[in-house]
Amino acid sequence: MYQPEKIIIADDHPLFRQALLSVLEKQFPDAAVLEGESVCQLQELLEQHGDADLLLLDLNIPDAHGFNTLVQIRARHPELGVIIISGQEDNRTIAQSVRCGAAAFVPKSQPVPRMIEAVEAVMAGQQWLPEGTDLNEGAGDGVEEKIASLSPRQHKILMMFADGLLNKQIAQELGLSEATIKAHASAIFLKLGVRTRTQAVIAMKQLQPETSA
Repeated sequence: MYQPEKIIIADDHPLFRQALLSVLEKQFPDAAVLEGESVCQLQELLEQHGDADLLLLDLNIPDAHGFNTLVQIRARHPELGVIIISGQEDNRTIAQSVRCGAAAFVPKSQPVPRMIEAVEAVMAGQQWLPEGTDLNEGAGDGVEEKIASLSPRQHKILMMFADGLLNKQIAQELGLSEATIKAHASAIFLKLGVRTRTQAVIAMKQLQPETSA
């Protein structure tokens, strides 16, 4: 089996992250294991380590907005194997994760050997899911593809829309003019097939799990 050389863990729970780190270092002693606890840190790691083999991603890390971060990561890093690790393990969440590009889904309730199985499966080019998963549940209207079509800057602005920031506030934070923000907003609306910020945020929230872990 091909051994991973570089693994990224994105999870905001230090104890779980440390436990996962210990397991991976023991199982794959030659792999470099990197850690992040927020979307911002994850993005920095992906920029610095574009050659990473695997990403172990918790859907609910800060600023993730559900499946949106997963969709964007798969769009920008198509060669990266993504394993979702989550406290949520309902069938709908698992199926949606796969539709958004995850190669595997491991509930946090699973024992350690299952995580290793998932890593080995993904490294072998295979899928790993909990037994009995129905991938047809909760099929949507293609919003995943629409979100994936956004540029990184457009996606960032959409996330800021969801946080309730005004155009002026977004412009100040990103160092852009309000006219530029409005232009980005128009492009976002066009790609999502909506007409207003509210509709854009509603579309984005279709990619959020129904419950929080």
